Amino acid sequence: MTDQPDLSGGEASQDAGVLVNLSEYRQGRDPAPITFHRQELDAILWIYGRMVGEGEWKDYAIDHLKDRAVFSIFKRSGELPLFRIEKNPKLAGKQGAYCVLNTHGTVLKRGHELPQVLKVFNKVLKLIK
Repeated sequence: MTDQPDLSGGEASQDAGVLVNLSEYRQGRDPAPITFHRQELDAILWIYGRMVGEGEWKDYAIDHLKDRAVFSIFKRSGELPLFRIEKNPKLAGKQGAYCVLNTHGTVLKRGHELPQVLKVFNKVLKLIK
């Protein structure tokens, strides 16, 4: 007796594995979402912590989408974000992968390096209604 199934008569086992080419499998999958790296999050969270300490910001959300990563900043958790910090690698060769947008979607600053883009928060920004 053996542990192997009897495959006599040309029958294929239903439990037999299927050989798949790994590179073809990876190409067929959905691409991994765009994410912020640790250094990028450190820079963003440093500014976020400073503004929370000043009482300006109260909440945040991070979204990792197929085409971009978004860090949204809220005054109150039930409202629209005051600011969005976006990373879009498709724009890296053109206008820069990083940008800061306000509530209305207006680009406040765009660039190739995140620390340079985040300098927009060194100025006193006020929400205009």
